[in-house]
Amino acid sequence: MANNYRYIGKDTPRKDARDIVTGKAQYLDDVRLPNMLIGKVLRSPLPHANIKRIDVGRAAALPGVHAVLTYKDVTDAIWGIPNHMKLLDKKVRFVGDAVALVAADTAEIADEAVELIEVEYEPLPACYDAEEAIKPGQPQLYDQYPNNIIPQISKLLQNVVKGDVDKGFAEADEIIEGTGFYECFPNPLPPEPPGVVAYWENPDKLVAYVATQSLGLNKYLAQPFFRMANTQFIATQCGGSYGTKNANLTPIGFAAELSKATRRPVKIYYTKEEHLAAYSLRLSCRINARVGIKKDGTVTAVTGDWFVNTGSGSEAGPHEIAVGCGELQLALRCPNWNLRSKLVVTNRAPTGIVRGYGGQELESSILPIMGMAMEKVGVNPVDFFKKNFVRAGDEYFWRNGIKYVYRGVDFSPAIDNGAAKFGWKEKWKGWGKPTSVDGNKRRGVGLGIHCNADVGEDDSEAWVKLTPDGRALVLVAVSEAGQGQRSSLCKMAAEVLQLPLDYVNMSFPDTDGNPFEFALVGSRGTFTVGSAVIQAAEDARRQLLEMAASVMKLKPEELDTEDGYIFEIKNPKNRIPWRKATGITSTVLGKGRFNEDFTLSNFLMTFVEVEVDTATGKVKLVNVLNSAGCGQVISPASLEGQLHGALGAAGLDTAIFEGGMLDPSTGRMVNSNMIDYKWRTFNDLPHFDNITMDKPMPSHRFHAVGVGEISTSPGPSAVLMAVYNAIGTRIMDYPFTPDKVLKALGKIK
Repeated sequence: MANNYRYIGKDTPRKDARDIVTGKAQYLDDVRLPNMLIGKVLRSPLPHANIKRIDVGRAAALPGVHAVLTYKDVTDAIWGIPNHMKLLDKKVRFVGDAVALVAADTAEIADEAVELIEVEYEPLPACYDAEEAIKPGQPQLYDQYPNNIIPQISKLLQNVVKGDVDKGFAEADEIIEGTGFYECFPNPLPPEPPGVVAYWENPDKLVAYVATQSLGLNKYLAQPFFRMANTQFIATQCGGSYGTKNANLTPIGFAAELSKATRRPVKIYYTKEEHLAAYSLRLSCRINARVGIKKDGTVTAVTGDWFVNTGSGSEAGPHEIAVGCGELQLALRCPNWNLRSKLVVTNRAPTGIVRGYGGQELESSILPIMGMAMEKVGVNPVDFFKKNFVRAGDEYFWRNGIKYVYRGVDFSPAIDNGAAKFGWKEKWKGWGKPTSVDGNKRRGVGLGIHCNADVGEDDSEAWVKLTPDGRALVLVAVSEAGQGQRSSLCKMAAEVLQLPLDYVNMSFPDTDGNPFEFALVGSRGTFTVGSAVIQAAEDARRQLLEMAASVMKLKPEELDTEDGYIFEIKNPKNRIPWRKATGITSTVLGKGRFNEDFTLSNFLMTFVEVEVDTATGKVKLVNVLNSAGCGQVISPASLEGQLHGALGAAGLDTAIFEGGMLDPSTGRMVNSNMIDYKWRTFNDLPHFDNITMDKPMPSHRFHAVGVGEISTSPGPSAVLMAVYNAIGTRIMDYPFTPDKVLKALGKIK
């Protein structure tokens, strides 16, 4: 994209790079407050049980222990969407559910105290499967949810119902039915586990240091716990999030309750085992779908029952379903829908916000069924998606249930460019046909697609303060979750103000000293937060030039600014420093605001090539190419890193080996450690390419939208397609472990 930008589209050092590499950056575990205690959690060994008796006497008497809390001692407020989860309850609903809390001088003392707590349980039957859990006679997790079904929220898009599906099926040349599964419930697995340090500044003021990517969301979700309190959330450097460190309410609540009891700061910092087995995971999904399709690839009707397993509690399930329903409409242009969802509680770990947020789960389940439809009419998947993804003027319902009209660009060039660079035309041999065969080794190719209008999600506010010495401070409640968003926002402000990048900095990330900001979710940072920052910088620049105009006896439109000076456009030598315009005792404060806009979308198509060993059943990922549509690239290196997230962080590797393994006889996750939980190491990276479509988006001054959150989403279904083409036999559930492959090949029973 041709431009003469000073910083936009160019790689520049991250603002926090030196602090990170020198160890100066403060992570949650670096927080050390005076008189701080360490909190630990006693967790249930049973998947479903009532607590009949709990004795904390021995634990409380242990020297160095300052508090032991049970469900009798903490708030009975409930949270989640909808509100239903307690911090501690008389009933435990999964192995790892919290039973009691301890605060002690050291972690070792706290661990010892946890072991001294005596609990007598009344075991209850457990159920882990969503379709089974809704049947009569199954164990009920919550009295308010008969048949374990969480009721739908009327203001959210919980079903896609439009057109006339009977008419659509009558118009179809072929009708295909199938069941798709995405039930591996992987952990996004950021390197740093969840944690919080909380203390009560006074009885009405809670202060919490949180390793989070979303300060505003934490403050919003904390309201059920602390209805009468003034809460201040402060973000530490977040050691990765991948969506999972958005709603940290459980550890926040634990630390806050222990701090209230002890009147001292308390740190809760999960172990990696707790992180894997007891923290919120990805939704587990199954869909029974029926698709009508014409011979030219036109989709005439889609119906389905989408069973969403939210585990023992729902952090955001209805919203995730709503986003998934919206995103599927962007990927599949179809006039006739009857897609209905059920959100079901079961006795596995609770689910919450994870990168991909509903769309990855739904598309990973249903796109393989669409692949069956494509094969039935003999359509090349590249041609199919070019025909069926969203185009300008298309209508769709988004997560708030409101109809929107897409006003963005045509992403066809992204598909064409990606297919050409990947070599799709040469590698594609047809459905169920390998690209190559070399003894036991068979190669196959596949692709997946994802679009997301949440790039315009929710509202943002920003301030930009100009100081007389020619510097700028961007005030936004944005934490650093690893993707470099704070640096990118500084670049946008620097570009507007034409200041050296070193002279533009970001405010400290907390909720008290900054204007409102919702969260870094849904790839929204570049469009929504960026728009607010750009507007604030433009407002500050306008005020600055108005102040200078009176000093220089010129009109504001006759002036411009660069490197801390204001100059006459026609006579650049006629210039003054900012301080001559503002005076040394005043500052300029520009304000910006963005109101949510769901009329734009990003785009990503992921092409993959796999090699399947038919003797061992091993699936190896050998080649990946992401083709993205996000408009003007703000920071190339940051975008590259975000798109590489397609691999891990519960991305396309969930199709091959990532996922939690639950023992149904005990309800325990048997691979909740970094040896048994399989994930890709640097020694096993495939060939990886990223390309971006060179087409400006009608978003803001710099014509960009974000794309990072969706990088994981197209991968699982792409790998499923590739494995099918390699071996000629469909496997519809993930991951493709060797035993599943060998069973599909008929080599083992």
